[in-house]
Formats: sequence, C-alpha cells, structure tokens
Amino acid sequence: MSHSTWRAKNPIVSFRHAVEGIAHAFRTQRNMRFHTIAFSLVFLAGLILRLPRVEMLALVFCAALVLITEMFNTAIEATVDMITQSYHPAAKFIKDIAAGAVLISAITAVLVGAVVFWGAVRPETLSLRLIQPPTVPVFMGAFVLLLLLVLVGKIAGRKGSLLQGGVISGHSAIAFYLAGVIVFLVPQPAVALLALGLAALVAQSRVEAKIHTLREVVAGAVIALALAALVLKVPQWLGAHLPSPWFPHPK
Repeated sequence: MSHSTWRAKNPIVSFRHAVEGIAHAFRTQRNMRFHTIAFSLVFLAGLILRLPRVEMLALVFCAALVLITEMFNTAIEATVDMITQSYHPAAKFIKDIAAGAVLISAITAVLVGAVVFWGAVRPETLSLRLIQPPTVPVFMGAFVLLLLLVLVGKIAGRKGSLLQGGVISGHSAIAFYLAGVIVFLVPQPAVALLALGLAALVAQSRVEAKIHTLREVVAGAVIALALAALVLKVPQWLGAHLPSPWFPHPK
C-alpha cells in the first residue's frame, strides 16, 4: 500500500476516519462502552438537577478527558501488539503507563463529579432550582444527549451507518424530542396533537423509504419522549414533592 493511500483527501474524509475510529473503539473496548454509558447517566443527572453551566462544563470536560485517554490507551496497545506479539518487559511497561493515565483521569472525573453533585443537592437550593422552568441550555443539553444516545445505539447495533439506517432512527428521535418539548411546555391539547402528528409523519416517511423498520422508528420515539419527560417534567415534579425537612416545599 502506497503512502498516499493513508492520507485523507479532504476534511470530510478526515472527519469520517475520525468517527470510524471512535466507533471502532466503542465496539471493541469494554471500558470505552462503560465510560460512555457512565458519562451519559452523569450528564442526564446534571440536566435533571439543573446544574449551573460552569459545573456542567466541568463534568463534560472530565468525561471527555477520560474518553480521550481511553482512546489513546487503545491506540497504544494496538501499536504495541502490532510490533510484537510475544511478552516483553518494555511492552508491558508501555501498556501499564497508558492504563495508568486512564486511571488518573477516571479518578479525577469521579472526584470532580462528587464535589459537583454534593454541592448540587444542598437542601436550601435544590428544591428552588428544580421548580424553575427549563432554560435554553437545558434544551440544548438534552438534545446533545439524545444525539449521543442515538449514535451509541447505531454503533452498538452494527447496522447501517452513523448518518443513515441503524437500529434507532435519528430522524424519528429528533422529531419526537421536539414534539415532546412542545407537549410538555405548551398546555394546549390541539398544539400537542399537531406536534405529535408531525413527528409521526417524519417517522412514517423513514419506514416508507425503507430506511428504518417500524421497530427502529418506535425506538427513536420512545427514547426521545422519555428523555424529554425526564429533563423537562421530572425536575419540577421533584421540586414540588420532595419531603421536609431536608427538602421543604416551596411556598
């Protein structure tokens, strides 16, 4: 293979190669899957608890650091295995150092998360923060989380590509997430039915085009509506029902 074949011809090809690398790491590395799932749950908890933007950014930065070091560790292990398949003390030393970097980043992420969430559940501020209406960063954060869940499902399902096909319909998920936002925030049945109807038409178009099956568009719809409910309605319900004395009802 010539050297030129290893070069990306344009930025789009380079981006595709990068995405393929992330997908390969997720499919083949158990720790990568664990870190991704853990980050998704932590990010969801942050949205539900209405964490301030600075604290959410701290969580995202720590999660990204863990994922980056895990991918470097995977690349280093693959490089060492490509060079030698037999045991060598130097090879073990290299792999141990790479694994140690992942461990340090993971411990750092846990410590930062513990500090952030410990401060977030203080009784004097939690209930008041939860009953506040959701802001634009909450909507956008939930939307980004939805895209992450859809991509993870597509990668894990090993069907179609990241942009088309797959075990979860991204178009259906996005349409029903937007519909869910309208349903939960606009107290008008006619508007809610119209939003859900338009989302259903989007899902139907994916089935008729034979890009997705009925099960795949339903999966996207269920994930999107569940996420919208968790982020938009559950916090207000918790803020209104958390018991005293730790979480007094707002007057």
